[in-house]
Amino acid sequence: MKKIILIIGFWSLFSCQEKEVLLPQLDRTITATIEDHSPIYMFFKTEATDTLINVNRKNAISSTHWIFNIDKRLPLRLVVPEIQKLQAKKEGSAHKSAASENYLSYSDSIQKQLAFISFTKVIFTLDEPKFGIPIYFAKNNTIFVNSTEVKKADLVLYLAQLPGNKPLQFNFCFDKNSTYENLVKNLVFAQTKGLQVAHVFVY
Repeated sequence: MKKIILIIGFWSLFSCQEKEVLLPQLDRTITATIEDHSPIYMFFKTEATDTLINVNRKNAISSTHWIFNIDKRLPLRLVVPEIQKLQAKKEGSAHKSAASENYLSYSDSIQKQLAFISFTKVIFTLDEPKFGIPIYFAKNNTIFVNSTEVKKADLVLYLAQLPGNKPLQFNFCFDKNSTYENLVKNLVFAQTKGLQVAHVFVY
């Protein structure tokens, strides 16, 4: 595994083989330290008017935790297929440890440190949900629940008051052209509010 070099004060930019990954910045830490890990990088690049993704996973060892360092500017339509492939690759490895997890990295701008959130058990799907209640995070940060706009500050209370005779299944949905930054911010928000994210739909 190669050493990760932090090159600016807010810990928001990685350098790997002369390439840079600009990380999202949030104001809290979910997990601060991960031992025995392998880094995976997803770089942002452009050619003419096209946005492209460049993935470096050659140091990924299946028996370790995997840390996904993804450029915050990358759209989910490019990020999610790569996450799906890597999740499947690790699950199919004969060397995978049952205790190993997958983490997304970001920068805590308050503590000025790297931070991580586990997504080991999250399933990513490039399609609309066929059941459950969709919580849709639009590209402009607007939130819709069953097509009704809901303020972020009111989301947990709104979901708790929805009628139902049995526990409701909430599906977290994102615009395919939304950024990785938007995904991480809302996954962290959900975890801090006690909302379980088991399935993410991108369309």
